[in-house]
Amino acid sequence: MSVKERKERERAGRERLIVATARELAEQQGWDAVTTRRLAERIEYSQPVLYSHFRGKREIIGAVALEGAAEMAAAVRAAASAVDGPRARVTTLARAYLDFAERNPAVYDAMFQLDGGLAFAREDTPEPLKDAFAALLESLGEVAGDGVHPALFTEVFWAALHGLATLTRAGRLPPGDAERRVELLVDRLAMV
Repeated sequence: MSVKERKERERAGRERLIVATARELAEQQGWDAVTTRRLAERIEYSQPVLYSHFRGKREIIGAVALEGAAEMAAAVRAAASAVDGPRARVTTLARAYLDFAERNPAVYDAMFQLDGGLAFAREDTPEPLKDAFAALLESLGEVAGDGVHPALFTEVFWAALHGLATLTRAGRLPPGDAERRVELLVDRLAMV
């Protein structure tokens, strides 16, 4: 291995460490606790080293969001592929999405609530975000209904899931009805 390859590998490793540490700290104490000073202390590198990878917290949030999008896409695809039939796929997809949001609140915030400097729904949208949407579209497109554009239907269904995830986490919905909400969403919106 050349010196250049070793340095690139070390740099990628430091970058992964920064993102993993930010994510861990955010999950434990919230995003307000994630500062470049605190991250530099935790990873045992100087702040200039951290800044050589990310210009600041905003870019770190963006990196966590991209990692989370890839994980969410994988979770949704795995869940949907484990069942047969449109209704089972949509129901399982909805549960997988909501489970991901519940298990990873700081990552979910990085993806959808915080400014990570990422473009959504544009040509320059990063691939992991496009792929996360595609993972939803793969199952939801088949139940969009006659005359309904599959991507538009997916956006509306996703918005409903996001609303459920956000309102549930904020304690705005009674905790005992989560499963009934998923069933209602599938029955009324997907109508499968």
